Amino acid sequence: MPLSAPPRPVRVLAAPGERHDEILTPAALDFVARLADAFTERRDWILKERRRRAIRLATGTPLDFPLTTSAVRRDPSWRAAPPAPGLADRRVEITGPPADRGMAVNALNSGARVWMADFEDATSPTWGNVVGGQLVLLDAVERRIDFTSPEGKEYRLGPDPATIVVRPRGWHLEEHHLEFDGRPVPASLVDFGLYFFHCAQRQIDAGRGPYFYLPKLENAYEARLWNDVFLLAQELLGIPRGTVRATVLIETITAAFEMEEILYELREHSSGLNAGRWDYLFSLVKTFGHRPDFLLPDRAKVTMTAPFMRAYTELLVRTCHKRGAHAIGGMTAQVPSKDPEANAAALAKVRLDKEREAEDGFDGSWVAHPGLVPTCREVFDAVLGDRPDQIHRTREDVETTASDLLSVRRLGGPPTEEGVRTSIAVALRYFDAWLRGQGAVALHGLMEDAATAEIARVQIWQWLRHRVTDRATVLTLLDQELDALGAEAPRARLDDVRRLFEETALATELPTFFTPAAYERHLVRTAESRA
Repeated sequence: MPLSAPPRPVRVLAAPGERHDEILTPAALDFVARLADAFTERRDWILKERRRRAIRLATGTPLDFPLTTSAVRRDPSWRAAPPAPGLADRRVEITGPPADRGMAVNALNSGARVWMADFEDATSPTWGNVVGGQLVLLDAVERRIDFTSPEGKEYRLGPDPATIVVRPRGWHLEEHHLEFDGRPVPASLVDFGLYFFHCAQRQIDAGRGPYFYLPKLENAYEARLWNDVFLLAQELLGIPRGTVRATVLIETITAAFEMEEILYELREHSSGLNAGRWDYLFSLVKTFGHRPDFLLPDRAKVTMTAPFMRAYTELLVRTCHKRGAHAIGGMTAQVPSKDPEANAAALAKVRLDKEREAEDGFDGSWVAHPGLVPTCREVFDAVLGDRPDQIHRTREDVETTASDLLSVRRLGGPPTEEGVRTSIAVALRYFDAWLRGQGAVALHGLMEDAATAEIARVQIWQWLRHRVTDRATVLTLLDQELDALGAEAPRARLDDVRRLFEETALATELPTFFTPAAYERHLVRTAESRA
């Protein structure tokens, strides 16, 4: 249905690109303008509340399950929405950046039930990647994504592709190439709005729907904001209420205490929760890194069998199944190797991880590479059989307290020098790739993204703060790893990488995220910035 003109228009500040006019149509921009007009003020309030709460937690306010919403947790009557078409069976989900057309085709054909098209952690938000990702999604929905690479390799969409679920960028990010009311448009509304406008009805016509993953939520009020976005978007385009489905990533420590409330706020649009393990660790350090009892060892030693991680994942399964919703397991970041011995070892780790999740009651899990889909599918096939899920396993045996979720001290220990070096190496190499437009990077046999880079840099900050490593050692390793990066990648942006690392890992005060300032300084290419 045609939309009336918004009160103020969205201005495109970037130079036009190939096929950009197919996405940035006047009607699509008007739709984004209506979302921005309705929700930017509330989004700003949420960010202020995040900062206020962070200060309270840093100054001793205890974190616990909120008393004000205890009635929601005690009420046995409410349920999340039933599974939507294409989301009933989610035993394997694959993730990746949407702008890479070849990776998109491979993910859709991988045998996974769901492809999470990630505009957030796996995308470096250059304007080309943002609009290019929307074009790939539109082409995939229209089944016109087939192409032949310059090397002659053919990419053809198969007859039964994975269901598309889009992860927009988080509330903390802005899109500086689009301006509304004299300021950048919230990036969440850009990614959601452009995809919803172009693809929601097309997906419904194809027997699916507009489905989303919601990142970085910190509490139920942020889920309520998303629910209101869905309600207005459906109303504006004449799409039946409740058609949208959204899975929330529980990847902040504060959200872990409000899982039921988050499901409740989204209940008519909810498709469950996901255990976003890497961002969860990042959030833990970011929130409590000033406290010595939250000191973490090397990232490789913080496994999902750690007591506080077990408490988090088991609570997630119980919460979801209590409300009839899917519980989706975390990312397996291993990348298949051409070396048979190394590949066998990697697949063994994947299998062990997925067996733990399936046995705990998860209904499916994430992988980052098509080569891992068969292993994940075999594990969940063995547990699920012909059933699409195991929601019937309500896990009433699980009783999780606040102290269980916060029992990090039981894993404490100083980092090794190799752990310090690895964190520096991962952060530097990811920063360089991100600055050059690549958001998902295979490093040392793992697929790294913004979440793992965040862990790497905040762990360095935490170790320095608590003096379990010293600044001289870190600076020496920094120089060595920058030299190694320069030898590996002659086009590496070494000065920019060093500056970004120093500002986000070595500063006295820890920046909340590395991405906002780095994006504004390095990835924004508006007419004003080029002048």
